[in-house]
Amino acid sequence: MSMKKWHLAGVIFTIIAGTLDHFIYQWSGKSVILAPFSAVNESTWEHLKLLAVPMLLFSLIEYFAYGKTFSNFLAVRTCCVLAGMASIIVMFYGCLALTGQHWLWTDISIFILAVILAHTLSFVLLKHGALTGMGWELTARILLALLVVSFVFFTGQPPHVFLFQDPVTGHYGM
Repeated sequence: MSMKKWHLAGVIFTIIAGTLDHFIYQWSGKSVILAPFSAVNESTWEHLKLLAVPMLLFSLIEYFAYGKTFSNFLAVRTCCVLAGMASIIVMFYGCLALTGQHWLWTDISIFILAVILAHTLSFVLLKHGALTGMGWELTARILLALLVVSFVFFTGQPPHVFLFQDPVTGHYGM
């Protein structure tokens, strides 16, 4: 399968798995094991997991399918996951600032656009050999470790700032 088809499959996988990931915590009976990797409330932070977790899981599959041939695969994918997460934040709060409210259809559209953006960026960066070298590799490993630790820690002990507050309940974390 071509790299372009892998990225298209990644978009589809991330959208479907991310949508399911929105409900997994509730479906599991609020499993503390699944909590760091699924949305435990309606905060923006928790919704970032819906892009990051499926995209990282699909990246593992891609790595073994073709990613080993790219010395920059980890750096590119890490950059793209973070770019997708950042785009969710920017688009969500941008729309909220412009309209003063949010609708479910815009939230879903933002998620889909962020997934498409992240996978498209990945395709372009891999194709052009960007982010190569040990510095990028080391940076990617550190950032991925920090991301996973953040998902684990902030799920149970989030800072009390707007990004982590559930707009429905006003609570933070689990």
